[in-house]
Amino acid sequence: MFLDMKSSTTIAENLGHVRYFEMLKEYFFDLSVAVIDYAGTIYQYAGDEMIVSWKRKDGLKNNNCIECFFAMKSALEQQAEKYNRKFGILPAFKAGLHFGMVTAGEIGSLKKEIIFTGDVLNTSARIQGLCNHFDADLLVSEDLAKILHLPAIYEMRSVGENLLKGRSKPMEIFSISASQI
Repeated sequence: MFLDMKSSTTIAENLGHVRYFEMLKEYFFDLSVAVIDYAGTIYQYAGDEMIVSWKRKDGLKNNNCIECFFAMKSALEQQAEKYNRKFGILPAFKAGLHFGMVTAGEIGSLKKEIIFTGDVLNTSARIQGLCNHFDADLLVSEDLAKILHLPAIYEMRSVGENLLKGRSKPMEIFSISASQI
């Protein structure tokens, strides 16, 4: 899951870099509880983006990958007063999900790091990048949509086929929303 804060540039400009960083620390802390609760792993932070991964069975079990997103949303809403008081804004986010194989390994000589590579990362990022275009908070790939077993509180609808950058064939993308959170 590639999870990206909405309007982060505007927020950073309004808060200034020090207060923005303080907000980011609290934001990531508040979102992290859901990652733990729904068996995810935070792979990486990239600016205002959080990249969360699951082993396939853990992400699909009880729809953990979807439930995590909505638990994160709920966690921020429960902290609305704190964010509004301290920063004058309640941050929001959007996310893209896809699944597939990744290769993990260590790279670097001066600074070593474990990285994931594979099409699934690029595809997840491209899907998340479509959220604004489709006015959606959560978009998932057709591949993932086909294997999810969502309860009735969720509505999944196709936003159409999209040719994602770097891919040769279009992929159908689905939005998922909750009738109650």
